[in-house]
Amino acid sequence: MRIVIAMLLLTGIPALTGCTPRIEVAAPKDPITINMNVKIEHEIHIKVDKDVETLIKNRSDLFGQE
Repeated sequence: MRIVIAMLLLTGIPALTGCTPRIEVAAPKDPITINMNVKIEHEIHIKVDKDVETLIKNRSDLFGQE
């Protein structure tokens, strides 16, 4: 019985070590291209003080607009 177990171990261990999985990570040869169509919309709300709003209405030339 011991001889059978010894034979199984002797033949089984090398067989199991030969089946180790192999994982390989490599960079691609071609560059990675990502095409994105992105539409960005935004709104800006400015809240001004009542005095500033009155000043802007009365002095429309403050910002150089003609």
